[in-house]
Amino acid sequence: MGSHDGLRAIVTGGASGIGAAIAAALQDRGATVAVLDLQPSVAEDVFSATCDVADDESVRAAVTAAVDALGGLDVLVNNAGIGAQGTVEDNPDDEWRRVYEVNVLGAVRLSRACLPHLRRSDAASIVNTCSIAATAGLPQRALYSATKGAIAALTRAMAADHLREGIRVNAVNPGTADTPWVARLLSTAEDPAAERAALEARQPHGRLVAPEEVAEAVAYLTSPLARSTTGVDLAVDGGMQALRLRPAG
Repeated sequence: MGSHDGLRAIVTGGASGIGAAIAAALQDRGATVAVLDLQPSVAEDVFSATCDVADDESVRAAVTAAVDALGGLDVLVNNAGIGAQGTVEDNPDDEWRRVYEVNVLGAVRLSRACLPHLRRSDAASIVNTCSIAATAGLPQRALYSATKGAIAALTRAMAADHLREGIRVNAVNPGTADTPWVARLLSTAEDPAAERAALEARQPHGRLVAPEEVAEAVAYLTSPLARSTTGVDLAVDGGMQALRLRPAG
């Protein structure tokens, strides 16, 4: 028996990186999974649909198709997101709007479309993929950090709003993870190897976070065995937020 046997889950941004690892972890535990992505997954035994989280019509159509395919809904993982670099001076208004449309309003749109279905579940939960950027000041991440700070606050507000409806809402806060987006970011650096080493050294455990480690946290947060866990942002960051180690050597 798996911890998620019988559960039906939607994972946005589930075709690659952290989202793909989350979809696989939930499926391994017995859940039936639907992946919603701009470029849907072709994985076996996973329903996939094209979804632009920045477009409400696209979201509602994809959610309807997924819920029909799954036969209901128990779990929503709001994982879709995009990155942004720069200080508060570096991005024009249009870029601020674009990133907020995906990272914040994307989660709003999915949650709004899924809540009527989640209310029918006996094991309903939502997990929002947040970030260490919501809880620690990182250089050159003003816009990205602002969106993830909004997700952290939104998670707590949603948890309060929907607790008595039987819907738990939590967030997972990864540190810098070994994902395709980070790989693309490193590829643009003057010295990719040195930049990767700096990112690894910034995290107390000395390496990038594996997507599978984030997926394990999401599996816990969405499990019916975690019914008393709500309104939480669970750090998966190698101790970056909480620990203050003395310099090595």
